[in-house]
Amino acid sequence: MIFRQLFESETFTFSYLIGCEASKEAALIDPVAGEVETYLAVLKELGLTLKYTLETHVHADHITASGLLRERLGSRSVVHRLGGADCADILVDDGDRIRVGSLALEVRHTPGHTRGCVSYVMGDRVFTGDALFIGGCGRTDFQQGDAGQLYDSIHAQLFTLPPETLVYPGHDYQGLTVSTIGTEIRGNARLGGGKSRAEFIAIMADLKLDHPKYIHIALPANQACGMV
Repeated sequence: MIFRQLFESETFTFSYLIGCEASKEAALIDPVAGEVETYLAVLKELGLTLKYTLETHVHADHITASGLLRERLGSRSVVHRLGGADCADILVDDGDRIRVGSLALEVRHTPGHTRGCVSYVMGDRVFTGDALFIGGCGRTDFQQGDAGQLYDSIHAQLFTLPPETLVYPGHDYQGLTVSTIGTEIRGNARLGGGKSRAEFIAIMADLKLDHPKYIHIALPANQACGMV
């Protein structure tokens, strides 16, 4: 397997490049519009053909590169059917599998941050988007967010994975790059240490966060696969 973790510093967004060494097919998880030239350079360097762009959800903090990459490279965009982006080529549901050469990514529906959030499980790792962060989780106060639903999603779909499973989040604001399911079960500040559902809902209700800086631009753009 070919794997690269890429970082966009303005919105602290991770994108992930996954490639099959045999077929040279590749997928990008949560690509950012401003990083298209970086993606093209890495794909060329590694001799990969981009087959899919996979969204963990319709983002509110940055504009996706899925439409631009589809236009430039012919890749197919993937979004959950409840994500609100009918422009996508493939609308997935829980349990679906996306194949990239010999690699398979299992779709796990993990709503709560938004109703269309998914995580992608591949072998020894999971790409959690904004459902589960390193030491935290995504907010639940807009975009059909629901703290109780997020708690249920994480416990049913993510915390049931083997404890050694690597956790690759959609964002990190502390300079961290990877965790494990076991580490998050034990020590996640919002969810770990056996916190109850009621405790989690109370924590999320007390956050009082400002809305993302680019929400009024990013949301409508991402509902159109970034092509506005």
